[in-house]
Amino acid sequence: MVVHGHGNVTPQGVDLRGLETLGEEWRDTNPYREDHPQHELAVDIGSSAYNQNCAACHGLEAKSGGIAPDLRELENGDYGDEWYKERVVNGAVRDGRVLMPKMADYLSQEALWAIRTWLETVSMETMGQ
Repeated sequence: MVVHGHGNVTPQGVDLRGLETLGEEWRDTNPYREDHPQHELAVDIGSSAYNQNCAACHGLEAKSGGIAPDLRELENGDYGDEWYKERVVNGAVRDGRVLMPKMADYLSQEALWAIRTWLETVSMETMGQ
């Protein structure tokens, strides 16, 4: 059975213990990519943070049920980082309706880049789809 969730989510705190602090200024690209020594830790943190803060709208394991974008389709690398950063920092509004909140108002860039790091492990590009 496939289960997809959608709806409002109260942002949950993310345990970032052990993950490098990135500072106040947002990075333009994912700092926790595979060549980073804390890549695996970022993947683990990102998986948990995604399930707590993103899955209700974007679906379990990033498999959208059609309401919000399927984040497995997000391109890996710098181009995908640009799109991701734009959305998590600025949110998405259409016709005055908030489609996605400004998640950077609720979660640190460390948590949000950790989510991006996890998303790259389940992307269609990574999975060869």
